[in-house]
Amino acid sequence: MSDLLTVAMPKGRIFEEAVELLRKAGYDLPDEFENSRKLIIDVPEEKMRFILAKPMDVPTYVEHGVADIGVAGKDVMIEEERDVYEVLDLKISACYLAVAGLPGYAKKDINPKVASKYPNLATQYFKEQGEQVEIIKLNGSIELAPLIGLADRIVDIVSTGQTLKENGLVELETIVPITSRIIVNPVSYRLKDERIEEMVERLSVVVEEELR
Repeated sequence: MSDLLTVAMPKGRIFEEAVELLRKAGYDLPDEFENSRKLIIDVPEEKMRFILAKPMDVPTYVEHGVADIGVAGKDVMIEEERDVYEVLDLKISACYLAVAGLPGYAKKDINPKVASKYPNLATQYFKEQGEQVEIIKLNGSIELAPLIGLADRIVDIVSTGQTLKENGLVELETIVPITSRIIVNPVSYRLKDERIEEMVERLSVVVEEELR
């Protein structure tokens, strides 16, 4: 069995923050690592391979075993419900999921529409609230939906709230806090347990130090 460790990472802010943690944990990653346009980056010195993917695809790669380890936001984990182990909260890219809408929004009695790129999560949330809604799945620019009359409310990630404010929306309800997690393929966890546990332990020390 190859001792190459394959790690799936989402592009963007999470990738940059996760790379910083890995460096602090003692992993020797090239200086140009973050600027590479490659989708697969080999780091032979560490016997590691990195796959750069869309955030929603990371759990899929890990579940199917093409990646041993992944870094995924808790929002993606809740939405995708993949068969993977969640082993460490990295405490990076902190934000939260919220319901938002136009100021003065009043709940409708009949079939209100909610736009989100998290249809499963949104459906479950409103079911728990005892509210029956129609979910409209969008892949981007969720804030547009109330502005053009497509939906009454949205469910989306909120970081600073600036995007909502700039588009004339207000936060109506907070759903759940979100951070990025280390996830592991169950088979890899058995076959490459020593390498995976070493990485988790090294990153755990860094995460604890960052919180002090």
